[in-house]
Amino acid sequence: MELEQFLREVIAQPGLTGHEGPVARLIADKFRPLCDEVYITSTNSVIARKKGNGPKVMFAAHLDEIGLMVTKVEKDGSLRMGSVGGVDPRILPGMRVTVLGKETLLGVVGAKAPHLLTEKEREQNYQRDDLYVDLGLPADKVQSLVQIGDLIQLENRFVELKNRRYATKTADDRACVAILYRAMQLLANMRHEADLYFVATCQEEIGSWGAKMAGFEVDPDFGVALDVCHAATPDATQFTHEVTSLVASMGPYIHPVLRQKLSDVAKEQNIVLQTAVVPRSTSTDADDLGVVRGGVPTILLELPLKYMHTTVELFDMHALQEGGRLLANFAAAVQPGWEDELWI
Repeated sequence: MELEQFLREVIAQPGLTGHEGPVARLIADKFRPLCDEVYITSTNSVIARKKGNGPKVMFAAHLDEIGLMVTKVEKDGSLRMGSVGGVDPRILPGMRVTVLGKETLLGVVGAKAPHLLTEKEREQNYQRDDLYVDLGLPADKVQSLVQIGDLIQLENRFVELKNRRYATKTADDRACVAILYRAMQLLANMRHEADLYFVATCQEEIGSWGAKMAGFEVDPDFGVALDVCHAATPDATQFTHEVTSLVASMGPYIHPVLRQKLSDVAKEQNIVLQTAVVPRSTSTDADDLGVVRGGVPTILLELPLKYMHTTVELFDMHALQEGGRLLANFAAAVQPGWEDELWI
């Protein structure tokens, strides 16, 4: 399957943090033809294994997505919303959303019309309490189909732009799950000694709990976390990463020798890597995978993304393809002797 089609399918599936079942089942089905073993954990991480006799290497990218949850049903049938993960209320007005009630319902996010705002209200950004979901149904019908706690998925957009750029929801982090998928495709025609685990982790958006749980279960010798980072935009001058190639982070949470191994593979394969300096925690699965059990030497590979935590997260397909090629060649390069080299 082409990466674009894989992405279209997995991005469309609901998988809000803590409720990742539908997307986990789809990803497991996609991984299954490429691996020796695939299973879904009790908390909806997907673990796929390509067997080897060498060190265990775990590649982790999270499958959960941000979204909303019904917190109140108003008398007129309008729905008030709470956040699941980090949703900025400024992106919501005018958005189409899917309410996952007893039936799957299409709604729109509305707010008081601009004509009706006071001068003070005009000076303020939207707060979540100012917004509501309108299903276009009578109140009694809404009350029969929707209850407090039902999930609300953000608008499913997948827009192809020029130059192999795409804008979509949930590229954070299912675009990196696609990198895992591409690596597995390439490894079908490559030899590897390492025992490889490709893990789509749950619950990253609320604290990387899936990386902790899956890391404890797999007990890897080495870890590679994949997540997104901020690409350069005109009003975010502190970020200089271009969307065209991946970023290999450096910092105290990143194992320096293992990172050098990754850089060496990239150089051998003529794969461009950008560098990021992360002076403290990375706020990704790398932080939590690295401290599992007695500690796992871990590195972080990041996909530059514009407009993070919106429904138009923009990425470059070339970067995804190269990411898959890098992971596959890195996996093939792992040798048993690396375990000694990491501590020299």
